[in-house]
Amino acid sequence: MARTSRTADAPEERSEKAPARPGRARPAEVASRSQEKASRAPKPAQKPRRKRRDAAEAREAILDAAEKRLARGGPASIRLQEVAADVGVSHPTVLHHFGSRELLMKAVIERGFATLHTELVAAIGGSTGGVAELSAMLEAVSHSLSTKGHGRMLLWLALEGHRVSKVDVPLSAVVDAAHGLRSKKRGGKTPVPPREDTAHVVVLAALSLSALSVMGPALLEQVGLANDAAGEARFRAWLAKVLIGHLDLDIEKD
Repeated sequence: MARTSRTADAPEERSEKAPARPGRARPAEVASRSQEKASRAPKPAQKPRRKRRDAAEAREAILDAAEKRLARGGPASIRLQEVAADVGVSHPTVLHHFGSRELLMKAVIERGFATLHTELVAAIGGSTGGVAELSAMLEAVSHSLSTKGHGRMLLWLALEGHRVSKVDVPLSAVVDAAHGLRSKKRGGKTPVPPREDTAHVVVLAALSLSALSVMGPALLEQVGLANDAAGEARFRAWLAKVLIGHLDLDIEKD
């Protein structure tokens, strides 16, 4: 008896795979989406690479960074961790070089004043004693105290009980240069006042410009003067004439 074929009654075999259930992503699709999201996500900011410097270079770089912060935001803007980040060194490295925030600020002031005093001594040495020359010197001092923020920091350190004394070119060198110019202008014809008198003149100028850098606008306004930059400049020009007159260097009579 012939066998009947089963192929006629058997269901057809499906060669295609059953479709995935709706709502579920295939593993490959999930991985692709994850990679796409990762590529679109903002990358974290990379920390600046730390540069290798010798001790002197590292110290100068830290002072430069602190001085820039001082000029932008005053003494409160100098924070050791932020200064370290600006330079690309560690916080302990800053402490290693300066010991504390206060000592770092003192070092900034001492370096700035050493540079300023050097420039003043050179300017006085080549001066003829004119009002215009002294005015230019006062403007240079004002720039250091006001624009660079040294005046505000100097007063802050004084209030905190810190004295700025370790300066390579001290203020006494400026006194010596001014007194030498005073003697030169007299030419031995008239007696020269004692050096103490010249020192008093330098102290008067230093105190005036230091206070002007912090309280200038308020003081000028209180006495009815213009309290803008032009008003401060006129005060410095007047101060130069007063100093020249006392030192007997007024070869430019107004």
